[in-house]
Amino acid sequence: MIDLDTVRNHPRRVKEALRAKGLGSPDLVDTLLEVDETRRAAVTELQETQSRQNDLSQQIGTLKREGKDEAAEEIIEKTSQMKETIKRLKDEVQDAETRQEELVLKLPNIPHPSVPVGADESDNEVVETFGNPPTFDFDPAPHWELADRHNLVDLERGAKVTGSGFPFYLGKGARLQRGLLNFFLDRARERGYTEMQSPLFVNPKSAEGTGQLPDKDDLMYEVPRDDFYPIPTAEVPVTNFHRDEILSADDLPRQYCTYSPCWRREAGSYGSEVRGLNRLHQFDKVELVRIVHPDESYRALDELLEDAESALDALDLPYRRLLMCTGDMGFTQAKVYDLEVWSAAQERWLEVSSVSNFEAFQARRMQIRYRPEPEAKPELVHTLNGSGLAFPRIVAALLENNQQPDGSIELPEVLHSYTGFARIEAEA
Repeated sequence: MIDLDTVRNHPRRVKEALRAKGLGSPDLVDTLLEVDETRRAAVTELQETQSRQNDLSQQIGTLKREGKDEAAEEIIEKTSQMKETIKRLKDEVQDAETRQEELVLKLPNIPHPSVPVGADESDNEVVETFGNPPTFDFDPAPHWELADRHNLVDLERGAKVTGSGFPFYLGKGARLQRGLLNFFLDRARERGYTEMQSPLFVNPKSAEGTGQLPDKDDLMYEVPRDDFYPIPTAEVPVTNFHRDEILSADDLPRQYCTYSPCWRREAGSYGSEVRGLNRLHQFDKVELVRIVHPDESYRALDELLEDAESALDALDLPYRRLLMCTGDMGFTQAKVYDLEVWSAAQERWLEVSSVSNFEAFQARRMQIRYRPEPEAKPELVHTLNGSGLAFPRIVAALLENNQQPDGSIELPEVLHSYTGFARIEAEA
């Protein structure tokens, strides 16, 4: 969340962030400042009343020792009345603090100055394109036809067992998933990440810490009986790993990678964008998380972007890097890049990774701090994460871009040792 001092001292900047991201009304800032003023006034009055009560209470003993019982009784009566005032003021402070916390949680992160201002995805900047889309002397089949032809994925039975968007992976489809898992994790470890296996469910405090609550409540599944949320991304448990901790400067940076299934309701998705593996409710992903010194976070963002892109380079998939505009970036991010692979049969770009710097936004919610020196006051770290990578659209691109005239599919050489096969043969 945003530092309250930023709201107090730079309200116009916060209002501009709300407008630029298209998230909430700028009136929210004015409401928050009014509540903050009410709280501060109540705190001041409470402290003054408590101070007067203490002063009067000290007089009671003196008056009684001097035999001035009547005067002592008058002061006792005054202090009794003050108790009611103090109780009322404490309630006012508590109510204002609760309201203030609710309002602050609704304020999005402020975009970095380098982020382009725009309304939607049409205003995102294509920074660079890598590789060349494949060409065919035949009509390439979309991945859902290839997956069905080779019995790699069964969406219909998944829908029967659970619901739409919950696929079964079969045979070489399942082995390809497992191969990608190990390939992505091995690359991350080689690039300095500590491998982690995280919980797949989190509590509301964790979801609030990374910003899924209250902003993305409608996109998450939940288990009301136990007050758990199945994770929409491993970003949530992994970043919360150090919640309410104070690290030393020598502990930074921290770099973690983990594989997990992810669950998202994806409310409102429809049409061709959800065909096949394009958009699922359950999918697999390797997540990369960095916790760094504030001065290092934008260098870390560049490195994290390189980490994700290196996997696409190794898979020989054409992709492009997009700098997201203010209107298409998320609630929590200060700056975010998307990586999109080319889908040969669908003839469009498919997002496979978002690489984000949250600066201190998440750390302030989770109170992840570090001490610059052993006796120094703790300061907030910066947090970053990126998909390294999400599986479904990678699989879609691998199938479509590497299909052969005879209907078979050749896999990139780097995957052969992970899958145990180099080609998915066409059926006779």
